[in-house]
Amino acid sequence: MAGTPDLTSQPLVSVVTPVYNGGEYLSQCIESVLAQTYQHWEYVVVNNCSTDRSLEIAQNYARRDSRIRVHSNSEFLSALQNQNHALRLISAESKYCKVVHADDWLFPECLAHMVGLAEANPSVGIVGSYRLDDVRVNLDGLPYPSTVVPGREICRLSLLGRLYVFGSPTSLLLRSELIRGREKMYDEAHLWADSEVCYELLGRCDFGFVHQVLTYTRRHAGAVSSFAQRFNTYSLSRVVLLAKYGGMYLDAHAYEQCLGEVLADYYRFLARSLVKRRGREFWEYHRRHLDASGYSLNWSRLAGAALVEAVSALLCPKSLVRALAARQERSAAEAS
Repeated sequence: MAGTPDLTSQPLVSVVTPVYNGGEYLSQCIESVLAQTYQHWEYVVVNNCSTDRSLEIAQNYARRDSRIRVHSNSEFLSALQNQNHALRLISAESKYCKVVHADDWLFPECLAHMVGLAEANPSVGIVGSYRLDDVRVNLDGLPYPSTVVPGREICRLSLLGRLYVFGSPTSLLLRSELIRGREKMYDEAHLWADSEVCYELLGRCDFGFVHQVLTYTRRHAGAVSSFAQRFNTYSLSRVVLLAKYGGMYLDAHAYEQCLGEVLADYYRFLARSLVKRRGREFWEYHRRHLDASGYSLNWSRLAGAALVEAVSALLCPKSLVRALAARQERSAAEAS
């Protein structure tokens, strides 16, 4: 038929959605892939033993569009195990891969713009963009029109805390060869594995950036990000990632200065957590991951930071009153 585009002339994109009990938002996620202006894609939905309608929803869409494949796990996997499993199912013919979490979605021109940038710049291994994160636009910081940036420079600026463009897997497009070159895409031991893999890969490729809002990240109580917020894995990950990659991307002076600042901020956070009477699970989580990074929890430093926080609260009674009121509210809520 005249005017019909030859999709086979475009590179194949593998879109992947791992899902566990994501039925509430899964249809919106799938519909956003179907609505892409770039149409040469395959879509792999991996159901992780869901007990809701996730599998039924995915299968209904697969019956209507042959580009959609549904895989249902025979046994339950952790979130990161399931993501690794899903990425092993992409087609051998795909040139690019786009993860879309089941509670997120893509704007219609996401694939077209990301693939277009990568095709025009063969040195680019990872492509990002602005995202709508619940109600805020973020992953900004790169001056327009910075479309291709050396991967090592992006890593340097990220470790220094000057920008954050990695986001979540939904925010990024990757060359499939980078995924196939790893036995496991993500380290399954911690939640910041998606950022960690960017530091791993960008040591040998460039980072591409589209200055448009192309993805949406949903925040809700059931999301993995909810756990991350409660345990503040963001502060912890800054320490761990700096310890692991600081020597690779920073000179000695910048590394020592940045490490001092990051540890000071982290211990201030831990001191506030003492005041909030965080439970054993919280402290065990932080202690375990600090030990693994080579920075064991320094209880003397924590005690000093807690003393500074206590003195600061005494010198600022309003802050103390707010803290006590918040604690009282939590106690009342727990008792009800």
